[in-house]
Amino acid sequence: MLYNSISHSFRRSRPASSRHALATSLAVCFAAIVAGCASSDPAVSANSAANSPANSPAGVGSKPAAVTLVTHNSFSVDPKVLADFEVANNLTVTVLAQDALANQLVLTKDNPLGDVSYGIDNTFASRAVQAGVFSPYTSPLLPMGSDKYAFDADNSLTAVDFGDVCVNVDHAWFSAKGLAEPTSLEDLIKPEYKNLLVGQSAATSSTGLAFLLATIGHSGVDGWQKYWTALKANGIKIEADWESSYNVDFSGSSGKGDRPLVVSYGSSPPAEAPPGAATAPTGIVAGTCFRQVEYVGVLAGAKNPQAAHKVVDFMLSPEFQAGLPQQMYVYPVDKATTLPADWVKFAQAPADTIALDPVLISKDRDVWIQDWSDLVEG
Repeated sequence: MLYNSISHSFRRSRPASSRHALATSLAVCFAAIVAGCASSDPAVSANSAANSPANSPAGVGSKPAAVTLVTHNSFSVDPKVLADFEVANNLTVTVLAQDALANQLVLTKDNPLGDVSYGIDNTFASRAVQAGVFSPYTSPLLPMGSDKYAFDADNSLTAVDFGDVCVNVDHAWFSAKGLAEPTSLEDLIKPEYKNLLVGQSAATSSTGLAFLLATIGHSGVDGWQKYWTALKANGIKIEADWESSYNVDFSGSSGKGDRPLVVSYGSSPPAEAPPGAATAPTGIVAGTCFRQVEYVGVLAGAKNPQAAHKVVDFMLSPEFQAGLPQQMYVYPVDKATTLPADWVKFAQAPADTIALDPVLISKDRDVWIQDWSDLVEG
C-alpha cells in the first residue's frame, strides 16, 4: 500500500483556521493516482506561461530557459522574490503542484514531470531516493545551514526548511481547572489527562502520522503499541484530519471545543495570538514534538538540470529563506535568517525533538500505519 506524501505540514501564513488545512492529508490514494489522481493543479508561473519556451536547454542569450518545479499544493513564494530570481538567471519557472507528491515522483520517475522538486520530507524521502527519483547535487550554499539537515552524504536531497508537530495546549483551560499542563508523552496517559487529547488518524493525516512517529521514537519499535493502548484507554479522540480536530474539538481554537490538548504544529500558537498580545493563548508541550525536514532535489532525467541547480540554490538564498515563515509557516534552515516578531515571541523551535531514522521510517512506515489502524481504529 502506498500513502500520500505528507510533506505540506507546517506551512503558510494564513490564519489558523485555514493555515493547517494543507497539512491534513495523507489522503491515501494510490488507486486514485493510478486512475487519474495524477491530475495536477494548473501550472503557474511568475512570468507568462504562454511565453515560456518549452524545455529550453539553458538560460543563456536573450531567450529565458524553462524550468519546472514540481511541488505540493501548499507551495507559496513572494511573487517578487521569484520574479527577481527569474530575471537574474534568465529563467521562467513553472510551478506544478501535485497531490501525493512522493507517490507522483516515484510513479513518474522514468518520465519526470519537471526538473526539480520541492516539498518531500523526511517521512517519505527515502522511498523516492531509493527509487532513483533524484540526481545528487551539492549546492555551494549548503554551509549556510542546510548541511545540518543533510539527507545523505551524496546530497541526493537538499534541506530547505523544517517544522515540528507537537501537542498544543490551551493555557486558559488548564488555568481555569487548576490543573498543571502536561509536559511529556508519558503525562498524556495519566488519569488526570483522561479525555483531554484529540489527535488525527495516522492513516489519513500528516499530523497523525507525525504523532505516531513521535510515539515510536519515544517508546521504541517494540513499545509504541503498548503506549497507544494506554493512550486509547485514556480517552484520546481520533479525527480523520487536522481541520476537524483543531477547529472543532480543540478548546483553544475558534471552535471552542471540549478538548484542551490537540496534536498540531509548533508554529500554531502565533496564529492564535491577537495583534499586540504579550502572550499567546496556546502553547506546545515541548516533550511531544516530532521534527519534519523538507527537501528540494534535482529530478533524474531533468530536461534542464543546470536550471534545476539554480532553483536549489535559490531556495537556500537569503531572500527565499526569509520568506518561509510567512509564506509556508516553516522554519528556514539558514540560522542567519531573521524570524518574524510573532515567531520570536510565540514559536521558538524546541531545542530537543523526537526523531527517527528516515531509512527506518521508509522501511516500516506502512506496516506501522496498518498496525496503528488495527489497534486504534479497528
